[in-house]
Amino acid sequence: MNTNRKMFGMVLTALFMAIIIIMAFTPLGYIPLVVINATIIHIPVILGSLFCGPKKGAFLGFVFGCTSFVKNTFMPTSLSAFVFSPILAMDMVGVSGVFKSIFICFVPRILVGVVPYYVYLLLRKTLHSERKKIWGSLLNALICLFLFCGVYAFLGRVGAGMSTLLKAVLGIGISLVVFIIIELAFLKKNAQVIPFVYAGISGALVNTLLVMGGIYVLYKDAYATALSIDASAVLGVIGGVISFNGVIEAIVGAVIVYGVGLVLMKLSPIGGKTKE
Repeated sequence: MNTNRKMFGMVLTALFMAIIIIMAFTPLGYIPLVVINATIIHIPVILGSLFCGPKKGAFLGFVFGCTSFVKNTFMPTSLSAFVFSPILAMDMVGVSGVFKSIFICFVPRILVGVVPYYVYLLLRKTLHSERKKIWGSLLNALICLFLFCGVYAFLGRVGAGMSTLLKAVLGIGISLVVFIIIELAFLKKNAQVIPFVYAGISGALVNTLLVMGGIYVLYKDAYATALSIDASAVLGVIGGVISFNGVIEAIVGAVIVYGVGLVLMKLSPIGGKTKE
C-alpha cells in the first residue's frame, strides 16, 4: 500500500506538472466567461497539494511560478509584465526589482500548493465533529455569500443597464439555489463537498490576494507608471481585480477542484483520503 501510495503521488505530480506547463503556454489555462478569461492554471497546483501533500504542492507552485517568469520575460503580453520578471524589473526599477519580482512571481504560487492542503484537513476534521451539521450549514452560507459577491460583480460588468436591485435579486436567487444544492450534496456525500470547495477557494484567493497585494506594496508607483495612471488610482484598480477577477476565479476553482477531486478520490490507492 505504501509503495502504491508513493507511485500514485509521483505519477500525479508529473501529470500535474505537465498540465501546468501546457496551460501556461496555451489558451487552455483560461476559461472565457464573456467579460473575463478566468485563470485556471493554479488548479493543478491545488489538486497536487490535496492528493500529493504540501511538499509536492509547493514544488508544483514553484513550477507555476517558473512558467510565469518565462512567459513574462520572453513573451510579455502587458506593460506590467515586469512584476513577474526579475530581469525586466531590474531594467525598470533597479536591483531591488529583482527581489520584489521574485517574491511576486514565486511566493504566492508556492503557497497555493500549501495552504489548500491545511484548509482541507482542518475542514474535514471540523465536519467530522459532533457539530458537523451546524458547521456545514455555516460554511455553506459563507460560500453562498461569496458567490453572491461574484455574481453581483459579474452582472455589474455584463449588464450595463441593469438596475442595482435586479442585480441584487439575481445574485440572491442564484446563491439560494446553490445553497440548497450544496446542502443536499453535503448530506449525501458525507462532508466531502465543503472541504474540496474551500480548498479551491483558498488556493485561488491566496494567488490573487498575494500577487495583487504584493504589486500594491512593492510596485505601487512603477505599476501606476506602466498603466499610465495616477499612483492614487492603483488601489482602486487592484481592488477591482480582486473583487471581480479574484472572486470569479475562486468560484471556478471551487467547482473544478470539487469535481476533479471526487474523481481522483475514487482512483486513489489510499481509500479516498488526501495525503497526510
